[in-house]
Amino acid sequence: MAGVGPRLELRQGQSLVMTPQLQQAIKLLQLSNVELAEYCEAELEKNPLLERDDRDAAPASETPETGAEAAAGEGADVALSREDFSKASDMDEAAHDNMYDAEPRKAAEAPQSGSSLADWTTVKSGNAYDGEDSLESSIMADLSLKDHLEGQLSIAALLPEDRMILLALIDAVDETGYLRADLTDIATRLGCEIEDVQAVLGVLQGFDPVGVGARDLAECLSLQLKANDRLDPAMETLLTRLDLVARRDIAQLTSLCGVDAEDISDMISEIRRLNPKPGLAFGTEPVTPVVPDVFVRTGPDGGWLVELNSDTLPRLLVNNQYYGTVSKTARDKDSKNYLVDCLTNANWLVKSLDQRARTILKVASEIVRHQDAFLAHGVRHLRPLNLRIIADAISMHESTVSRVTSNKYIATPRGIFELKYFFTASIQAMDGAESHSAEAVRDRIREMIENEEPREILSDDRIVALLTADGVNIARRTVAKYREALRIPSSVERRRLKAGDSPAHAGR
Repeated sequence: MAGVGPRLELRQGQSLVMTPQLQQAIKLLQLSNVELAEYCEAELEKNPLLERDDRDAAPASETPETGAEAAAGEGADVALSREDFSKASDMDEAAHDNMYDAEPRKAAEAPQSGSSLADWTTVKSGNAYDGEDSLESSIMADLSLKDHLEGQLSIAALLPEDRMILLALIDAVDETGYLRADLTDIATRLGCEIEDVQAVLGVLQGFDPVGVGARDLAECLSLQLKANDRLDPAMETLLTRLDLVARRDIAQLTSLCGVDAEDISDMISEIRRLNPKPGLAFGTEPVTPVVPDVFVRTGPDGGWLVELNSDTLPRLLVNNQYYGTVSKTARDKDSKNYLVDCLTNANWLVKSLDQRARTILKVASEIVRHQDAFLAHGVRHLRPLNLRIIADAISMHESTVSRVTSNKYIATPRGIFELKYFFTASIQAMDGAESHSAEAVRDRIREMIENEEPREILSDDRIVALLTADGVNIARRTVAKYREALRIPSSVERRRLKAGDSPAHAGR
């Protein structure tokens, strides 16, 4: 039996070593604009060989030697001709002229300080109510209203196009909780029907806090009363004349609402217990506007021009002249090593910033190439897209594309979106044809059910058969899942509702 003891062996193998420089490059890739600026400021403080390039940035149409324009590389990467796209030959130029209007939208009517009820004394200026838990108030005060609303997106079960509409509506909600935008303007910008925006507004108005998304005081109070199951015809009439409520004109209100004076007093007391500004329960810090990393605009040939936002890119230079001067005076080994390290790190940072910009531009250009139909025709035309498609097209790893699309925003004629919003699920087609986007299939299911006859209610199996006949390879459980996400009742419930002359389904 051989003895057990130490011995020396030589083995050859391969492994990936994450050097500090590689780690830095990966870190820079996933940073947002603000985080990148903070990182570069810290590097400027500790590296004497780095300095800020304070030269004025030239217009994007020119070709100066700055980080943003250098990242553009070949012109083919940023100028996408119409022939490069498969489904956008009939682009509506007139619609795009309207999409570029960036002027502030006319604010919807909302309560002013002078229009509040005269005896509305139960609402405190500190955003809290009598008996409200102080700990809960403190937590809510640390959370902004926008963050609170966006946090409820995951439970809304929305289609990708409806999610974009909802995000646009949330952006238009002010700190008091009122919607400060015209629905027609939002529909025009996103290329969707006004009915779609109104339907999604109904979803927003179902979010917490109750009353959010209202366009005026009467609607805000109406939403709260409806949530409490207290919105009867008399109360609806009273809400149309809040001016009389403020003056406590009991006589006129009694005549209008068809109830006696005692009921009017009770109704006014009930209104006084509501919150006229539900958004103030949350943090009221100034809203920081989203600054896009990439701009997309229509080119002279009708295609899309994709450009980096040079204003958001830190421009750093390596002061080689200073290095040459101080390196001559360095006598000890530690000083020389320190200068070499500073030079290496400075060169690598400048190179990493340039590579980051090039990568963002490549990914954004490819996304625009795939989502041309959305840019031309609106949210209903989002195409199926995933990380692998973009990664294969630009010869990069999926993890790289994932990092690029997080916390990066693109300004399009349809609005400003995070790059990751353009990735949508797909459903395979029959006979190897082009796959269908999941949201497009869901929309077809919704349309089928909306157009069904009362005597011929479509079951999930029947919908599967109709979609299969149209070349969509879909399972019954998928149809059921999409139907439930659209908040459409089952065929049995719809048959019962239509038999009773009720709406076929509520919501989209």
